[in-house]
Amino acid sequence: MQLDETMLLSMDPAERQALLVSTPEDQWFERKSARVTADVFAKSIIGMANAEGGLVVVGLSDGVVEELSAHARHINELRRVAQTHCAPPPRVRFAELPVDDGKVVLLADVSPGRTVHESTSGHCYLRVGDSTMKLSAAQREELLYDRGAAEYEARPTPGITVGSLDAGLVDGLRQAIGAQGNDERVLAARSLLDLHGEVTIAAFLLLAPRPQELMPYAHVRVLRYLSAHAGTGGRQSLADDGDRRIEGPIPHVIEQAAALVEEWMPRRRALREDGKFGPVDVVPRDAWLEGLVNAVVHRSYSMAGDHIRVHLYPDRVEIESPGRFPGIVDPERPLEIARYARNPRIARVCNDLGITQEKGEGIVRIFDEMRMRGLADPIYRQTSGSVRLTLLSTPRLDAETEARLPGGAHGVLEVLRAAGRPLGTGEIAAGIGRRRPATIRALKALQEVGEVVWEGKSAKDPRATWRLPTGD
Repeated sequence: MQLDETMLLSMDPAERQALLVSTPEDQWFERKSARVTADVFAKSIIGMANAEGGLVVVGLSDGVVEELSAHARHINELRRVAQTHCAPPPRVRFAELPVDDGKVVLLADVSPGRTVHESTSGHCYLRVGDSTMKLSAAQREELLYDRGAAEYEARPTPGITVGSLDAGLVDGLRQAIGAQGNDERVLAARSLLDLHGEVTIAAFLLLAPRPQELMPYAHVRVLRYLSAHAGTGGRQSLADDGDRRIEGPIPHVIEQAAALVEEWMPRRRALREDGKFGPVDVVPRDAWLEGLVNAVVHRSYSMAGDHIRVHLYPDRVEIESPGRFPGIVDPERPLEIARYARNPRIARVCNDLGITQEKGEGIVRIFDEMRMRGLADPIYRQTSGSVRLTLLSTPRLDAETEARLPGGAHGVLEVLRAAGRPLGTGEIAAGIGRRRPATIRALKALQEVGEVVWEGKSAKDPRATWRLPTGD
């Protein structure tokens, strides 16, 4: 259960204390002693403001409620931390909550920022799971680079009022977070209203009956192919009735798109977990579902005119979503990508509704699911305006072979599989977005382990091509 100020206010002091003491720290909740320094408290505030916001409770140490009255002057200093130790000051709302034995704790409710916040000493922090990490200069640059898209979901939606939203969805959110009061209180509890009480784009995408009336690009398109290659014109392999668009509020889009993908997922006969032979998805459900949810929750909604596409081939699943990885991260090393929610409000509500876990393990989980099935590692490729995730049904290379492959090698295999024909070195280099020398290194490494075959009349044959081994 996620803690929420409105939920805490509705409890009696003893129940409130029990919950504050027992709830594990996570992405949105942290405990601090009344003796916490202003610098350390500022670090927590900044980390949450740069992520999805959250609650910091002051006055709890090792499960014991401290006496705040003994630290009155220091508590007043903590109340001013946002202005005295942060630049620019994040939005923080303070409240003193009575707990058992007549004591009180200080609650800081931090809203997700619309810009990058740092300490007055120049340090930048980000809340990741149950800890707050200090960002390097490069990581801060990543955060700054992508903050414009994060700010987009916080903008008001012109002409939309709280009454325009789906009452059932709002009630579902109210129950999920244990909030009380009118709809405005529920939305405010998740920063879904702006400073002027206007409905934000995040609220509209999550809770409106049909957001596509104003944002037609906010949908998921699922396409099913009969061949491993899409083809063009008369050779197109798109199945009859194999192109569907899923529309509606985000929770419904995820649910309905997942149901359609599950229905259309290619299957093969294999030994199942129950020890019997039967139909098995070519790509494990938990892997593609995590990829789909990540695409919907973290896509760039500011990129009007583009939408999420899920391509189902007999041998793979491809999920492409608008928006690049934040900043300068390397898609060739996806497991090293620091957790960052482009849409913090959307991400948090989806967690409230049980759609996501938001523990920073999305990419890791996809890798784990594929490896547990003995399948090739997921491949992430970044274009000028999107990220594409490819989940292959081919067996995973052994660890020793993987260690011998340079960067770009998996991209080479993906390009050759997608093309369905032999390609020249230049074509492959263009496909993976790398220079020719780096592409040649990757090709030769793959040739050494038997993953690609070179065909040409001589070492300098300009018409020489590379192909996958027969039967791949």
